[in-house]
Amino acid sequence: MGRRRKGQAISGWINLDKGYDLGSTSAVSRVRRLFDAQKAGHAGTLDPLATGILPIALGEATKTVPYLVDADKAYRFTIAWGRTTATFDREGQVTAESDVRPTPEAVEAVLPRFVGEIDQVPPAYSAIKVDGERAYDLARAGETVELESRKVTIHSARVAEVPDADHITLEIECGKGTYVRAIVRDLAETLGACGHVSALRRTRVGRFTEATAVTLEMLEDLGHKARQSEAMLPVETALDDIPALAVTDEDAFRLKQGRSIVLVPRQVESVKARLRPGSRTVSATSGGSVVALCEMRAGRLEPSRVFNL
Repeated sequence: MGRRRKGQAISGWINLDKGYDLGSTSAVSRVRRLFDAQKAGHAGTLDPLATGILPIALGEATKTVPYLVDADKAYRFTIAWGRTTATFDREGQVTAESDVRPTPEAVEAVLPRFVGEIDQVPPAYSAIKVDGERAYDLARAGETVELESRKVTIHSARVAEVPDADHITLEIECGKGTYVRAIVRDLAETLGACGHVSALRRTRVGRFTEATAVTLEMLEDLGHKARQSEAMLPVETALDDIPALAVTDEDAFRLKQGRSIVLVPRQVESVKARLRPGSRTVSATSGGSVVALCEMRAGRLEPSRVFNL
């Protein structure tokens, strides 16, 4: 007989507005304790020095994390001109200084170069693994870290605010794997200036936006009133761009057993019309809840992840 998992069997998403100087893992632990949840995880690490959207999955929602990690994201960040740091944020050691202060017009003129599919070299101080070690651990140990360029997609970039001559605030919409600190590094180099990120906020991850975000303090307050569930979003929230197909109770039972089901022609056509290019993933639902994530092949749905909701 298996050992019983500690905590409550609750499932859903918490759209956390992470505070400054809090690590993503610590944020997950605190949310898990607040809900006394059996299982928890997050969709996309957010640096301790960054604030904003950190979706946290509880229970069965952890099965949908990979789909949200791949979602588009949005950031608002401020560049401080004049100094470049080893980490390209305000905590790093200064490596170069300059009196150059690019004008907003100069920044706007080069921003189009950073939109679209571009080549980007991640910062040495990043979580990417090199020979089994985190790049930032190697960099902090004084080792030279050389990371390979990779393709990332920037959907849009714009100047949002110019507080003063020493600072400029930008907003971007981007795909997965994009490093804001690398954008700032390359932008400053293009403009012949020195600069680093002085403030960074993630404003969106897929469907998770600031409009529905809650802070840890808000969750703690709801906990005192036994109302934490008011902050929980459905498991399906992370599956916004995956087509859903309602199935019969009989078919739902088969899928939960790990068996495939046959679709009628009209169901196949309905799903095909909504699938993303190159994707076969379909969300099978019953009674308003997700039953399984499936792959559609030759007119059949084959379950790949089954949910116990």
